[in-house]
Parts: sequence; C-alpha cells; structure tokens
Amino acid sequence: MKLVVIPGDGIGKEVVPAAVRVLRAVLPDLEVIEAEAGWETFQALGTSVPERTLEAVRSAGAALFGAVQSPAHRVAGYRSAILTLRTALDLYANVRPVKALPLPGARQDVDLIIVRENTEGLYVGEEQGNQERAEAVRRITRAASERIGMLAARFARQRLTIVHKANVLPLTDGLFRDAVRTTIRTIRPDVDVEEMLVDVAAYHLARTPERFDVIVAPNLYGDILSDLAAVWCGGLGLAPSINLGKGVAVAEPVHGSAPDIAGKGIANPIAAVLSGALLCRYVWYLPKAAVAIEEGVRRALQAGAATPDLGGTLTTEEMVEAVLAHIRPVPEGLPDRKKGNPRDGENNS
Repeated sequence: MKLVVIPGDGIGKEVVPAAVRVLRAVLPDLEVIEAEAGWETFQALGTSVPERTLEAVRSAGAALFGAVQSPAHRVAGYRSAILTLRTALDLYANVRPVKALPLPGARQDVDLIIVRENTEGLYVGEEQGNQERAEAVRRITRAASERIGMLAARFARQRLTIVHKANVLPLTDGLFRDAVRTTIRTIRPDVDVEEMLVDVAAYHLARTPERFDVIVAPNLYGDILSDLAAVWCGGLGLAPSINLGKGVAVAEPVHGSAPDIAGKGIANPIAAVLSGALLCRYVWYLPKAAVAIEEGVRRALQAGAATPDLGGTLTTEEMVEAVLAHIRPVPEGLPDRKKGNPRDGENNS
C-alpha cells in the first residue's frame, strides 16, 4: 500500500505526520511518499499543486491532505490546492461521516453521512465582474448528479435525503434533485427517499440530527451542511472526510490551516487521524484497521485525553501518544475486504 502525504499549510504540517504515525501503527508496511501543495507551494513555485504531486497521487491511488491557506482576495494564477486536486483527479464525491464521539455535549444517537457532489455547482470557479457587478457560474449536469446519486445510494442503510433549493432554482437544483432521485429509486428501491430544502435540512441538522441516515447534496450545500453537522462529533477538529474518485482518493480533515495556532504544537490531530481511518475503509478495504483506529480514538477520549480546543491541555504529540496507547492489535487476516454497504469497506470504484 502506498500513501502520498501532502501536509499543505499551517497546522496541516503538524496533524498529517501525526495521522501517519497512527496509520503505521496498524499498517506497518505502509509506504509513504512526501509531496507538496498549498499556498506556500504557490508562492514558491507559481502553482498550488505541482504536476509531480498529481502524478504521485494518481500512481499511489491514495493521499492524505492536511490543510490549505488561501488569500482572502483574488490572486492572479492561484486556485485553492484542494479544489485543484478535486478537479484534476476527478474526485467527484466528498464523503463526510458524522458519528458521535464520547465528548460532553455530543449526541450519542447521531450516525449520518453527508455525500456531496464535489466537481460542480458554484465551485467550478468561473467568475467575472468588477467592483460594481460580479457574476458566478453555477453548473449542474445530469451525468454528475446521477454519479453522486449512485454512490450515495450505496451508503444508505434505511433513508436517503436529497437536499436542494428547487423552489428557487428549478433548472439547476431541479435537475440535481430529479437525476439523483431517479438513480436512487432504480438501484436501491429498498431505501426510503425524501427531499428537503436546504434551509429546512439545516434546521433539522441543528435540532434533530438523529433523523438522518445519508444526505446527498450539491457542492455548496454539502459543504455548509457538513460543517454544521460537525458540531455533533465534537467540532471541526474531530471531523474527517474523504474525496473519492475512480481509482483515486484524497482524505482530508475538515478543519482549515488555523494560522493562529500553527507552529504551537497544540493542534488537534483527531480529524486527520480519523481521515486516515477512512482511507483504510474506502480505499484499501481494510475495515478492521479502520475500526482499530476509530476505537483507539474513542478510548483515548473516554480516558480524558483532550487538546486545548476540547478544553484540555495536551499537545498534538501527547494526543497522538494517547491514541496510540489505546489502539489494540488489528486481528490477523488482513486484507479483510468486507462485502456489503460501503460504510463497512466495500470497493467504491
């Protein structure tokens, strides 16, 4: 197994090495390849993602990305590294599981997944205008909507919620809704399908998150809703995600580069660690390894391990040590690809 590690900017340089240590604890033969991307890379090389980084990820099939720091104003020639990776590698699905962790205030009955279309919507980045008027293209296609609907359907256990705003955007959101709904009903007639306006979905995620199983949404809605939902797993510092494409994947913690704490050694590595577990489950099809990491995190938190964002005093290094101390040996028999719902490690390619 090969893994390209791309620390990126800010605390990415601290949490990615931490996650690699945990991965190597359960996968001692893992081959790690260093690569670069991000704002600092752009400043040095004139591109946020060098071609050699893209080639490394294509070759390995898996990468762990840390964080990206983007300027607040437009800079000629610059595009976010993670958006570039998603586009160049056709990482069409962003999958963000939200599962309660043993923390004060966490809802223990929350276990949902947000599946976000990752290549279209407003994030195509086609803007034009001036200081008086600006416009942005919002692109939705049937092919991309059907593709994300197919993946979302495979994650569903009982219910799948299609999020849209077709009452205001009948052409674009209407196309997304109809294409996803038809796809789901064709391949998963056993799953209950519901539709929900994005503002209503936000309300229910904030008030009754336990009602959701799988949510599928266009790019922007999925981005916002998944950050909102992260509160139920303890916050952005503990929220993992993975970008899936055909034969390639890039896992990434949901949090940003956090320049205010970068270099202080206090960043929470749990989101990056759990993103590594998603690689085990969805890319290498090793659910036992994924469970070993996830349970190690749970036991460490139950024992009171906490970085400052969680009200504790542990450094990044100390938090990693706490997780490693609670990881139990992975049962023999790897690889252990498990058939069935991809939540359990089924091949998604």
